[in-house]
Amino acid sequence: MIRLPPQGPDLDAQALRIVRAVHETGSITAAAVALGFSQPAVSQQLKRLEQRLGLAVIERVGRGVRLTEAGLVLARHAVTVATALDAAAGEIAELQGLRSGLVRLVAFPSASATLVPSLLARMKDQHGQISITYLEAEPPEAVAAVRQNSADLAITFSYPGDRVDPHRKSAQGLRVATLRRDEMMLVLPVGHPLAGAARGDVDRSATDRSAIAPGAVDLGDLDDENWVAGCPRCRGHLLDLCDRRGFAPRLSYGTDNVAAVFGLVEAGIGVALLPALAIESVGNRAGVVIRATTGRDHRTLHAVTSAGAERVPALAAALRALAAIARVR
Repeated sequence: MIRLPPQGPDLDAQALRIVRAVHETGSITAAAVALGFSQPAVSQQLKRLEQRLGLAVIERVGRGVRLTEAGLVLARHAVTVATALDAAAGEIAELQGLRSGLVRLVAFPSASATLVPSLLARMKDQHGQISITYLEAEPPEAVAAVRQNSADLAITFSYPGDRVDPHRKSAQGLRVATLRRDEMMLVLPVGHPLAGAARGDVDRSATDRSAIAPGAVDLGDLDDENWVAGCPRCRGHLLDLCDRRGFAPRLSYGTDNVAAVFGLVEAGIGVALLPALAIESVGNRAGVVIRATTGRDHRTLHAVTSAGAERVPALAAALRALAAIARVR
């Protein structure tokens, strides 16, 4: 006689979506709005769920609500369930001959002017029925968006040895695929002793986006310069690199605006270290010279999705297009 294992709690995908929405919004009313339901309908779903489980899922806190320990367990698994359901729906759509779908994309600022437009154009040309939305966010927020199921695909970056790399603990359970290296380049004013070229002699043959002077520069030779620093993680990477060269850089200026960095360098205010992709996003500036570093310093570009998301046809198409674009840049 075959004995079946005892049946676990009676759960359904709709209930998990509601629990997750309550967790993200902090109230039943806001969760109802986010899901397109009425507030009484959401309350009834939660009440029935608690009756089936025999455990409280939410508890009142002031004017809002928060999840109990049981509710947090359900919310944690809601993303995996939602991804699996999207994958199943996508595969069925493929069998039915449909090519529709939605991809919610998030990426860091310098990708907004480079990788993202190329990706959107390729997807429009090859998969015009797939809708894509886009929001800009730095890697920690982008990874969190995928984990919280508010984004499907995040384009991110990481630095070697970064102690707060969001692709470590915060990305556990997610799929992190490497796209390519992104070289770190020095931005020097024309006429700088280490620029290696006069204003009229800048070599523009290496790229149509920026002037690449021959040779490479050791960061240690710039220990007495004023530096223009970027985002907090970029600033941390610069400090780490300079520390390895035996000096602490004088971070006199700070801005996340790459065009502003170029303007400051062009005016002779300071020097900077920027990723090649960020330099590409600004375009050619006659008053600066771009030099490689002797240490071949770089960052790595990634595509982050939930585990198993590549089985969703629309998302799989976006991942293939992104990988192809990254290879040729």
